[in-house]
Amino acid sequence: MSLVPEAPRPRVVMSPDGLKIATYDFGDPEAPAVVAVHGFASSALLNWHASGWTRDLVRAGYRVVAIDQRAHGASSKPHDPSAYSMELLVADVVSVIDTYLLDDVAFLGYSLGARVGWHTAEQLPDRITRAVFGGIPDADPMRRVRVDQAKAHLADGTPVEDRVTNGYLTMAAGIEGNDLAALVAMVEGMRGSIEPTPSNAPAQPVLMAAGSEDGIKDSAVRLAAAAPDASFFEIPGRNHFNAPTSRHFRERALQFLSAGR
Repeated sequence: MSLVPEAPRPRVVMSPDGLKIATYDFGDPEAPAVVAVHGFASSALLNWHASGWTRDLVRAGYRVVAIDQRAHGASSKPHDPSAYSMELLVADVVSVIDTYLLDDVAFLGYSLGARVGWHTAEQLPDRITRAVFGGIPDADPMRRVRVDQAKAHLADGTPVEDRVTNGYLTMAAGIEGNDLAALVAMVEGMRGSIEPTPSNAPAQPVLMAAGSEDGIKDSAVRLAAAAPDASFFEIPGRNHFNAPTSRHFRERALQFLSAGR
């Protein structure tokens, strides 16, 4: 028997450019809301529901609106790189917040979702009150992916020689339902997108976190030190891929969120 409650059916929100963005609404609609955005090649249910976050947040008295980012989960998965940029991903989140009529919300993001949250929080300082950003570096790690090799592999099975590219493809292919062509298009389309920097840091209270074994931990520490009101939590014994399942991370995030109620 699963210890995780059954997930609600997705509700579709239309993005400004006409894509379907799947969302999942957990908890009491009148409770304080947390908007949760997952990492690259993951999904709302995998990142936040299967790992126990939605359960613990709802038990703590929160409503959780979790989002499948474009190219992921039950959302639209265009294969055109022009459908992907940080500005478009932020606009998707803003559309969800607007459609759900949310104000005074907290943001919860991991990896790519944390990068999106960084810029969304800066854009909505009066509506996003505080944020938890896990696994967020101060640069785009996907820039190291060789898009040419990834495309050749998808087209005709050409072996991928680049280790980083092969790692990303293997990780993405291991998750049921992923559309590799859409994910590669996302990597290509987001080249040159705005990155987190001290000059665009959100002013709200922010909890930054990264696994003790995560290669991006030092850059996350630097980013937290540069933000106006940020603290850093090291997730013990975790790397970039298993940090979201950490009980220590959930407990610290809940403590941080409760301080704003």
